[in-house]
Amino acid sequence: METIREKILTNWHLIRWVRLIMGLLIAFQAFQSKDILFGLLSALFIFQAITNTGCCGTAGCSVDSRDKNL
Repeated sequence: METIREKILTNWHLIRWVRLIMGLLIAFQAFQSKDILFGLLSALFIFQAITNTGCCGTAGCSVDSRDKNL
């Protein structure tokens, strides 16, 4: 079973970096403009980057690779 630390520190791919950078940029903009809605949006992006989740969760949209004919 994968620990939380391993899940956070491993498997950083392009989309995780994009989410993190977008979250940080939106957080900076929210801080500058004192906008709570942008702050919540940035928290969502940062949370998705750290936990490696998306709209469907971790690999929620992937196809099951196990053979059902066994």
